[in-house]
Amino acid sequence: MAYTETTKTGYGTRLGNSLKGIIVGLAFFAAGTGMLFWNEGNFVKNKKALEEGQNIVVPVTDVSKIDSNLNGKFIHASAMADTKDTLTDDLLGVKENSVKLNRKVEYYQWVEKSKTETKDKIGGSEEKKTTYTYEKKWTNEPINSSEFKDPFYQNKNFIIENIESQEIQSENVSFGAYKLPNFIISSIEGSTPAKISLDSEKQKIWNDKILKNTGHTNTVTPTDTTKTMMLAINNNVAYIGKSSSNPQIGDVRITVVKTEPAVISILAKVNGSTFEPYVAKNGKEVSEVAQGTVSAENMFATAHSNNSTLNWIFRIAGMFFVIFGLKMMFSIVETLFKVLPFLSNIVGAGVGLVVTIVGFVWSLLIITISWLFYRPIIAITLLAVVAGAIFYLKKRAKEKVSANAIPNTKPLESVQ
Repeated sequence: MAYTETTKTGYGTRLGNSLKGIIVGLAFFAAGTGMLFWNEGNFVKNKKALEEGQNIVVPVTDVSKIDSNLNGKFIHASAMADTKDTLTDDLLGVKENSVKLNRKVEYYQWVEKSKTETKDKIGGSEEKKTTYTYEKKWTNEPINSSEFKDPFYQNKNFIIENIESQEIQSENVSFGAYKLPNFIISSIEGSTPAKISLDSEKQKIWNDKILKNTGHTNTVTPTDTTKTMMLAINNNVAYIGKSSSNPQIGDVRITVVKTEPAVISILAKVNGSTFEPYVAKNGKEVSEVAQGTVSAENMFATAHSNNSTLNWIFRIAGMFFVIFGLKMMFSIVETLFKVLPFLSNIVGAGVGLVVTIVGFVWSLLIITISWLFYRPIIAITLLAVVAGAIFYLKKRAKEKVSANAIPNTKPLESVQ
């Protein structure tokens, strides 16, 4: 069942909000401009650092022994990332020989969603109608339902047990005769179910605690049927509630996975018996980790591709910030015409089109300026090509006009 809330905002308030929006818009515009300029420089620096690494990388086929000749060199190697450590999660009785151990906790909760529709009124006021709907979902965090808009759903959320998610990482992971540092270990991927093993005594402690919690919730008074709540274990999943096939509000689901020893490939600088990122001349760090046996060429190709993708993500984000900022800065123009909604719609569409074009052109200008700063040769070449194209088009246009011009003729003599 949906819950609707209607609010009205007067014309004066809307004008005041638009004036405040100028400041906010200016902040977005400045942030977008700075992001666009920084992004191009960051892309170029990362690209040069990767190219520098490609030129000096040393392929190493055997890491079974520490080679002092490799100390301080940027290498590529593939080997088993192995460990003898046993990682434990005492909460659930998990003990695994693994590189990483991850506990993911989810809560079954009511989730509030909203959809807002606005309508301009003659005279400049605005009517805003917000519809709130609610659905049950698994979430990563408990949701505070006391702030829900619909009184019926307020304070309906609770949790049987509050458990933190966590990731445990092995401190001793070998790579042949070398020891992997934390920044490489954290990049190792892999997700295999970890076995949850609780003896009968620990299981009883859990169930007693659950029954106690369900009998003393601070938001909902449980019914007698909640006495059946308990901890159920199925391989790597622990479920706190009545039935995992029919989840109820407050139920908790815990999933434990491990990252097992596996073959990885690395690009890193040797530092004694371990590794560290290679620092390029421009100060950028270079280090890569790939699952399995991957060649240096493919690892660098992937790194270049990721750098390019990140560059475009920031470009689009920067353009959006610039255009959004301009729209907020000039929203006052549309608001001034809100006294006549049909007229404000026309003005708003025109302002939106203009600021979009201006924002796009401004973004291209900033990118061009940053290229002049970070990639002057490419930028100057492109500007020369553009200037040449403009000159050529103008010349062709003049020639076409001359060719189509009406030739001069003498006026006809009047008949006497």
